[in-house]
Amino acid sequence: MRIDYVYKVVVIGDSAVGKSQLLARFTKNEFSFDSKSTIGVEFQTRTLNLKSKVIKAQIWDTAGQERYRAVTSAYYRGALGAIVVYDITKRQTFDHVARWVDELRSHADTSIVIMLIGNKADLEEQRAVTTEQAVEFAQEQGLFFSEASALSGNNVESAFLKVLEEIYSVASKKTLDANGKLNGHGTLTGAKIDVISGTDLEISEMKTLSNCSC
Repeated sequence: MRIDYVYKVVVIGDSAVGKSQLLARFTKNEFSFDSKSTIGVEFQTRTLNLKSKVIKAQIWDTAGQERYRAVTSAYYRGALGAIVVYDITKRQTFDHVARWVDELRSHADTSIVIMLIGNKADLEEQRAVTTEQAVEFAQEQGLFFSEASALSGNNVESAFLKVLEEIYSVASKKTLDANGKLNGHGTLTGAKIDVISGTDLEISEMKTLSNCSC
């Protein structure tokens, strides 16, 4: 099979928020109840058809623990997309998202596509972070947003595919720009975010919070 594009996507966030489980669900449709903490860095791939092109998604996973932060410069290099993960049942993991986004933007290209995912949406009764709080943060930061469950698989596929679709869109705009056909730089401004609630599987395109049906 001929690969048209290879897209590197990094997954970041605190430890134990389910980064590796989300990656395994998207790349292999698997979930392991005895998953151990990721040591260092690893990546998995999935090849799929997107916009009539064959895309190889190279998804990188690293431990969120502080002692592994030294890998970040190489980890972010060449990344076209990023998924920042928090656990909806652990407030502290959401409070740390801003730091992860800052670190990401200090190392990555300015046009990187960023998706915020609130994982473990199946644990609604234990929720410590509201959907509205996450939507507000995502809108302020110009991020795409989804709640998902690596356990059930809900919204995992749609969230990852949205990142890949936006990468393709940004890359296409950059190509046009390089050819002198576009004045902009092909960067995401965050004017439109996607919100996928834990119970509603349909993506809702929105520009303002007032349109949210969460």
